[in-house]
Amino acid sequence: QVQLVESGGGLEQPGGSLRLSCEASGRTFISTDSVGWFRQAPGQEREFVAAIRWGGGETYYLNSVKGRFTISADNAKNTVYLQMNSLLTEDTAVYYCAAGPRRILTTTAVTSWGQGTQVTVSS
Repeated sequence: QVQLVESGGGLEQPGGSLRLSCEASGRTFISTDSVGWFRQAPGQEREFVAAIRWGGGETYYLNSVKGRFTISADNAKNTVYLQMNSLLTEDTAVYYCAAGPRRILTTTAVTSWGQGTQVTVSS
C-alpha cells in the first residue's frame, strides 16, 4: 500500500498561484500507475482535477482547469506536483492526492488517498 502526503495548500487571492506537492512512500510507482488530484468543496462531491500516467507522462485534466493547472511528476523523488495558476474562487476546496493502477478519472478507480490539503481562494 502506498502512502500519500500532500503539502502546499493555503490561502491565495483570485488570480494568484499555488503549488501542491504529493510525496509517495511505501512503494515505488510503476509505469501503469496513475497519480493525480481530486478536490472536494463543502457540500459537493469529490471531483477529478488532474492526473498523470507514471510511465509515459500522459496527463488528464478537468475541463475547467485546463490552461490554468499543470500536473507534473518527479520520478526520482516519487513526487507529483500540481501547479495552479490564475486561481478562481470556485477552486476553493480540499485537494486530495490520489493513486491507482490505471487511469484515475473517477473516485472508484483510486486505491490510495492522501489526507487532503485545504486551498482557499478569496480576496
